[in-house]
Amino acid sequence: MSYFVYILECSDGSLYTGITKDVAKRLDEHNTSDKGAKYTKARRPVKLLYEEYSENRSSASKREYSIKKLSRLKKLQLIRSSKHTINN
Repeated sequence: MSYFVYILECSDGSLYTGITKDVAKRLDEHNTSDKGAKYTKARRPVKLLYEEYSENRSSASKREYSIKKLSRLKKLQLIRSSKHTINN
C-alpha cells in the first residue's frame, strides 16, 4: 500500500509534516474535523505545500522523521526545489 509524506503550512506560518494514504482526505481532516492533528487544529486553515510518494508505511515514516529533523529553512528549500511542490 502506498503512502505519502506531506508538509502543510499553518495559518500562523508554521510548518507541519505528516504521512497518509490519502492526501486530499487528510488535508480535509486537518482543516475541518477532530481527526486532524492537535497541532494543526489550533492553526487552521492549513494548506498543502508538498507531498512525496513512499512505497510503504515504513519508508514514509522514516522520510517523515528525516524531514521533521530539518530546520525551517531546509524544509522551505526542499519545498521550493522539489518537483513534489504543490502549486496553490
